[in-house]
Amino acid sequence: MWRRRLGALLLRSPSSSTPSSSSSYQQHHHHLIPTPNEKPLALSLLRLFASQAGSDGGRPFIAFILGGPGSGKGTQCTRIASDFGFAHVSAGDLLRNEISSGTDKGELILEIIKEGRIVPSEITVELIRKAIESTTAKRVLIDGFPRCEENRIAFEKITGTEPDLVIFFDCPEDEMVKRLLGRNQGRVDDNIETIKKRLKVFESLNIPVVEYYSSRGKAHKINATGTEDEIFEAVRKLFSSLRATYLEV
Repeated sequence: MWRRRLGALLLRSPSSSTPSSSSSYQQHHHHLIPTPNEKPLALSLLRLFASQAGSDGGRPFIAFILGGPGSGKGTQCTRIASDFGFAHVSAGDLLRNEISSGTDKGELILEIIKEGRIVPSEITVELIRKAIESTTAKRVLIDGFPRCEENRIAFEKITGTEPDLVIFFDCPEDEMVKRLLGRNQGRVDDNIETIKKRLKVFESLNIPVVEYYSSRGKAHKINATGTEDEIFEAVRKLFSSLRATYLEV
């Protein structure tokens, strides 16, 4: 099962000590916090939370926010952006805006989405690149991208960089289906047939991306079940713990 395999990667304890008798949530959250010997991540997070972050004139700090359709990552991104000073770049919104523009590229994107397939990497990366370049923010959340290894490789090749941090919202498939069918936003891809296709695409293509960034020590998993406030509390604790840890380095 992909969730079990991925969980083993993301939740591996940095120490060999015996677990305490604390709740499973507390143990789960403990494993989300990197250890001080994770130097690349430590430096990135210090750059993120230090007051002078981004003042060197270089690119902004980049965080990828990943999760299945209906995992709630878009909602959480809005709150992260507000509370932690990020610009929110949604790959899905960029694509939908292109569709609304009525261009030939927009019509092509629409057909691809209707079929539950992945939009070509070059199209999405170019839209994201322009969005990043147009913002003056020092910290940027990229929501819902990359969705496959090809996306990841294209992003790193075209932009010449990679994310500083990756957050994965882990949500059971039945919960994602329920949310997608219940949100009633009038989107062309919110029907049961297309939803099932999207979930299969997510499982086969997106999980390897999360595993890749896990192997590089950049990915953190958030349990995306529960209420919006409960999920954001886990996000807030993660960010606060990382900030407190690395500002003390």
